[in-house]
Amino acid sequence: MDNNQQFTLVQPSFSLTEQASLSLLQAAVNKASGLGIKATVSVVDASGRQLAFLKMAGSFLVSSELSQKKAITAAGMGLNTVDLENVLASAPARVLDGLNQAGDFTVIGGGVPLYWEGVLVGGIGVSGGSEDEDIECALSAAEVLTS
Repeated sequence: MDNNQQFTLVQPSFSLTEQASLSLLQAAVNKASGLGIKATVSVVDASGRQLAFLKMAGSFLVSSELSQKKAITAAGMGLNTVDLENVLASAPARVLDGLNQAGDFTVIGGGVPLYWEGVLVGGIGVSGGSEDEDIECALSAAEVLTS
């Protein structure tokens, strides 16, 4: 390495705290309750590792897996899951097949990336209502990080 060049080998990063994760869960549950739905909520860090999970009484069993996939997809792609269908519309079939085989990937709405000061710090996934209701709950919860 040339002595005149400096390389950054390590960079600082942000991560969600336990309190932030709990606040995100609570905000999503509050919105779901207000909409009259029984939802399941997953919060993951930027690498897709689960930080928090809550299954409201009476929510669908499949919602547990879907909320997790939505959160992981949003964190992994840095986009709302509902927007991915349009983004991937022109992708070759092999790309779509590969993403679907990855396991933790979905284009069903209700997954929202979480940003702090412009840095991706995680994702939240909500499942249990209609797609629009899930999106509304996830977006409402994500506002916790901007208020």
